[in-house]
Amino acid sequence: MGSVNNKQAKSLAEPPKSNLSLLMGAVFLMATSAIGPGFLTQTTVFTQQLAASFGFVILISIILDIGAQMNIWRIIAVSEKRGQEIANMVLPGLGYGLAFLIIFGGIAFNIGNIAGAGLGLNVLFGTAPELGAACSAVVAIAIFLIRDAGKAMDRFTQIAGIAMIVLTLYVAITSAPPVGEAVIKTFAPDRIDMLAIITLVGGTVGGYITFAGGHRLLDAGIKGRAALPQVTKTSVSGILVTSVMRILLFLAALGVVAQGLSIDPNNPAPSVFQQAAGNVGYKLFGLVMWGAAITSVIGSAYTSVSFIRSFSPKIERNYKKYIIGFIVLSTLIFVIIGRPVGMLVLAGALNGMILPIGLCVLLIAAYKRSIVGDYRHPLWLTIFGGLIVLVMAYMSGYTLINEIPKLFQ
Repeated sequence: MGSVNNKQAKSLAEPPKSNLSLLMGAVFLMATSAIGPGFLTQTTVFTQQLAASFGFVILISIILDIGAQMNIWRIIAVSEKRGQEIANMVLPGLGYGLAFLIIFGGIAFNIGNIAGAGLGLNVLFGTAPELGAACSAVVAIAIFLIRDAGKAMDRFTQIAGIAMIVLTLYVAITSAPPVGEAVIKTFAPDRIDMLAIITLVGGTVGGYITFAGGHRLLDAGIKGRAALPQVTKTSVSGILVTSVMRILLFLAALGVVAQGLSIDPNNPAPSVFQQAAGNVGYKLFGLVMWGAAITSVIGSAYTSVSFIRSFSPKIERNYKKYIIGFIVLSTLIFVIIGRPVGMLVLAGALNGMILPIGLCVLLIAAYKRSIVGDYRHPLWLTIFGGLIVLVMAYMSGYTLINEIPKLFQ
């Protein structure tokens, strides 16, 4: 009898191996949501500014990213509720406010993602960015029209994510970066740029991104205390996949900088690929840019809509239509109006605010029995998460005070 009970307990604690594809889907959905057009530009610009010392920024941001994501994914899994539902249980109405911030930021950044997809096809085929954006939107929509959209989304993001890493690895090798110097400066930097650290953290786990994989696991049925070991491992894996891409792009740019070659300040990311590998590199950039952009479009749409699914049975029944509508709206704004810079700056500030707000709310929820039952959240994770909330809240406030007034001047 004891042996039977032990087997039952083990089966509860370890989801079947068939869940591996679902776990990897969550990993790559989160990772590819983070790796968008802004990710490519941001990494290149900071490498140009900090050279090998940018390795230290990446190292610190990885640590902070892991702390934030482990907290959020674990609490979502153990509560078996989405972020907005948890927020509403902490304080009635708070979930609606969090959902508004997520969706507003998601739409604004999806305009940039759509624009990036259009630029990627422009580099590859010479098509107008608007036409490329529209074609890319059709691809994204087609994925959600498939009967098993979740499985299709998981497979597409995995293939695109791996392809981006392989292509960027080729460019990094071609640029011949000073790897030894990069390793040394990662632990002993010439200077520390706090703004760069905060920017990377916000770009990796800010806004909707950190909730993407957690909500995907929830929708796939991977939840509860028995799933915590897998959820924790998956949350860290998502950050590591993103970090591999970040490191490879950093090395590619560092190789160009170390050779004294100039990087076009108006178009830094494609400049790195072209300087490192000529016209072939430029075409590879088009592939990487398109892959980064289209997967971010998918991740942004899926996660943003997941924040309103529980508000209405009608939305829950027709969530695919809302996802498609989200993509269409973002595309129309780009095609008709263009890329509204002011809106993107404002959304960037709001995106930075979402992480400390969301993380703080979930840390409070971790100690409410009505939400997590008798689950005990690890103290070290609570302390780690609390520090991240304070640091990100400070930097978000600084951004709002200094950037928002400029929009109205």
